[in-house]
Amino acid sequence: MNQSPSSEPNSPNPFLNLNYEPSFESLGNDYYDEVTAAEFPLHILRWRNDALLPLFGLNPRDVSDTDFINAFGKFVGRKPLLAMRYHGYQFGVYNPQLGDGRGFLYGQVRGKDGELYDFGTKGSGRTPYSRGGDGMLTLKGGVREVLAAEMLHRMGVRTSRCLSMVETGLELWRGDEPSPTRSSVMVRMNRSHIRFGTFERLHFLQRPDLIKKLLDHVIDVYYPHLLDVEDSGESKYIQFYRELVQRVAQLVGQWMAAGFCHGVLNTDNMSITGESFDYGPYAFIPNYNPQFTAAYFDEYGRYCYGNQPAICKLNLELLQKPLSAVISTSEMEASLAKFEAVYFQEYRQQLSQKLGFTSTIDSSIPREEINELCQTTIRFLKTYPVSYHDFFADIARGFSEKWQNDANSILADSEIGQSLGASELFVQWSGLYHRLLTRLDRNTIQQIPVHLKKINPQIVITRPVIESIWEPIVIDDNWQPFYDLIQKIQY
Repeated sequence: MNQSPSSEPNSPNPFLNLNYEPSFESLGNDYYDEVTAAEFPLHILRWRNDALLPLFGLNPRDVSDTDFINAFGKFVGRKPLLAMRYHGYQFGVYNPQLGDGRGFLYGQVRGKDGELYDFGTKGSGRTPYSRGGDGMLTLKGGVREVLAAEMLHRMGVRTSRCLSMVETGLELWRGDEPSPTRSSVMVRMNRSHIRFGTFERLHFLQRPDLIKKLLDHVIDVYYPHLLDVEDSGESKYIQFYRELVQRVAQLVGQWMAAGFCHGVLNTDNMSITGESFDYGPYAFIPNYNPQFTAAYFDEYGRYCYGNQPAICKLNLELLQKPLSAVISTSEMEASLAKFEAVYFQEYRQQLSQKLGFTSTIDSSIPREEINELCQTTIRFLKTYPVSYHDFFADIARGFSEKWQNDANSILADSEIGQSLGASELFVQWSGLYHRLLTRLDRNTIQQIPVHLKKINPQIVITRPVIESIWEPIVIDDNWQPFYDLIQKIQY
């Protein structure tokens, strides 16, 4: 069953002619409210992610800026628009006053890869869940989310992406930005906007029937490979929870290796598909500091960088409350008990890749030695106030076959090596690195630089980097540094 994508079926706008599927809509209005997008005084397309268009069968050359603006700034011809209902634990306290407050589900489209994707807006106006807010997104907030999504994608994190960002001409007042500040509407593309909090709301309302209906929908659409597992004597429901635990544990391992702090890991910011999304006060750590916090309002460091694995595990535990309407709690507890093992395996794998050892390359090296190198790397980064990202960028930039023959040559030309090369920890780290490199043949050694440059970008969007491209926008409406940065990120 496919809904009409447009009130203008012969529209030349390629976005309106996509084959939208009413997947979430088909669940009925127990799960959403139909809403109307705000009207804006201005529409300037500031970002279009042409890299995503082929996934939906679109050639970027055939899609104009006006097509983006009409579809995702003026919202011409798209109905219905759905504000999704959900609750959530915010900083540990249950909040039943949530839901899409400044965005909606624009539509769902099947990609060329066979997967269903959401187009979801942010900053598109008030909804029944705006709680007195204006329903808008600042332009800087849109810029930051575009950058976060592209940076994480570049670093191998399973993340949402931003399809477009339109400046909308309103003056907004915010307590965390110099105001008045400019406004925008961003369109996010990801697998699903169904959250842990979507289930938590139904538990709060004491509707186990709606929980089961939603869970069946999630499995049918996003975990279809589980539909035949009952032949093995185990229900598809516990298989779903077990896989969700694995996906979330792997995601946190990717965040930690990337040096990324989400900032607000409330349960309404946790995706039921185990995908990273919704980037508000995020930050990439400047140096390795487990206590680093991204949100200025996180006064007690609940969501600090080092707490992310434990918080995500807690959120999975909280999800057991609504899911217990369908799944045995004891079975879910047994599945959750494996979280740490999956997390540490993913984290070690991601960190070893940042050092040049892919699963193919390090297959000949004992896992214990890889683990020792990773542990020593973190110990070094934790001990000395060096840039976390510059450390790995220096390895990518300076890697040489000479490193296999001489431990003293490792990072010898970098500022980090020159300033700390004589320290006991650096000597220990470089000695371990050298020992592992000696186990590899010449052909394998020659593959490492290519991999390192792919996995370790030369620039990471730490706060000073973001401010450096935001200042020209504020002062001169100069967007070129933003576009240049995106180009560097996308490699």
